[in-house]
Amino acid sequence: MNISPFQNTKMALSAVWTNRFRSLLTIIGIVIGITTVVSVASLLTGLRKGIVMFFEELGPDNIFIARAAGPPDGGGSLKERKRRPILVEYAGTLSAQASTLADVGITMFIPNESKGRPVTAKVPGFETDSLNINASTPNFSSLAPRDYEAGRYFTKEEDSRAAHVVVVGHDLAAALYPDGRAVGHPMMLDGAEYTIIGVFAKAKGGFFGQSPQDTVITMPFHTGESRYPQVDKIQITCKAKPGLRKEAYSEVQGIMRRIRRLPGNTPDDFNLQTPDQIIQQFDNITGIIGLVAIAISALGLLVGGIGVMNIMLVSVTERTREIGVRKAIGARRRDIVGQFLLEAMTLTGIGGLLGILIAVLVTMLVSALVPSLPSEVPGWAVIAGFTSSVAVGLFFGTWPAVKASRLDPVEALRYE
Repeated sequence: MNISPFQNTKMALSAVWTNRFRSLLTIIGIVIGITTVVSVASLLTGLRKGIVMFFEELGPDNIFIARAAGPPDGGGSLKERKRRPILVEYAGTLSAQASTLADVGITMFIPNESKGRPVTAKVPGFETDSLNINASTPNFSSLAPRDYEAGRYFTKEEDSRAAHVVVVGHDLAAALYPDGRAVGHPMMLDGAEYTIIGVFAKAKGGFFGQSPQDTVITMPFHTGESRYPQVDKIQITCKAKPGLRKEAYSEVQGIMRRIRRLPGNTPDDFNLQTPDQIIQQFDNITGIIGLVAIAISALGLLVGGIGVMNIMLVSVTERTREIGVRKAIGARRRDIVGQFLLEAMTLTGIGGLLGILIAVLVTMLVSALVPSLPSEVPGWAVIAGFTSSVAVGLFFGTWPAVKASRLDPVEALRYE
């Protein structure tokens, strides 16, 4: 007697539905494992997308020179804090000697604390300390082009005379001027008055959905120098000529080593980074998180798989007489194996689908409750999750299915 795949599937679904409560308890481990890995993959995918967009906005052809690794306004490690500062003069040397560079700019990162208190930006009726302050050279409008919600960037003339003008981020402008009329109006910052001449458009990416560009206050570089002569947190941005970033990286590194008089066998006492290197560092971190998620998921799948095997063995015992009847009327061993394997795979497949559904709901909930935490369900995670769950059913259902197929029909018919 031949049994079609459709009939086998129908019998498998019927068996699962008949013992639905028991089936639900059996696949809880599968559900937990798939939910974990798909949810983590969704969050990490969204975070990576935001970071990639953030660094693309900063300029994919740029090379950043700073004293320490990490955020340019941070201090770095203890060893890095002992390094000599990056000097403004280096930018002129790089611009004159590097044949692979199209432009060189300078940014000074100004602390947002003064005498132990946070620096605030104030206008009549509104005040905020959620800000980042820097001073940049005028050519940053071409080094890292950005869109403007209103106004413009400052000019070389305004930079040369240290004009008290600033360009502010989207969120900061909205906090100070909720009516959207920030351009042309004054702002008090750290005891001095500045005129807002431009407002950046909302940043396209960032970390955990937040971009420091949205709360930035950027003033002309010479304005920052005159107001904060003690600040030495300098970053030099070098823009490579099209198609020459790899060559530019090596050339910039060589020039910096000559400037700082480093012998050939000593390591760099400065940090050199490109956007893709920073993204790679993020990928290394998220790779570890992903491995932890996979380990938790694997544990859940193992528990679920053992539960499925146990239930299928119980099912074989409960249905011994049914198996005997089927064999007596002509069912082949492969028909019995196929039925029980399909039942196990159906059970774990349903668990996988439930896990994916819960993960999608969790992702949507996180996006709704925490808009700053981006999340995006990747197609590969859905496919991998469902495939893994079905594979667990196939693996752990094999022994019960083989055991059922080996039952002697005469002995099975006598079973009560």
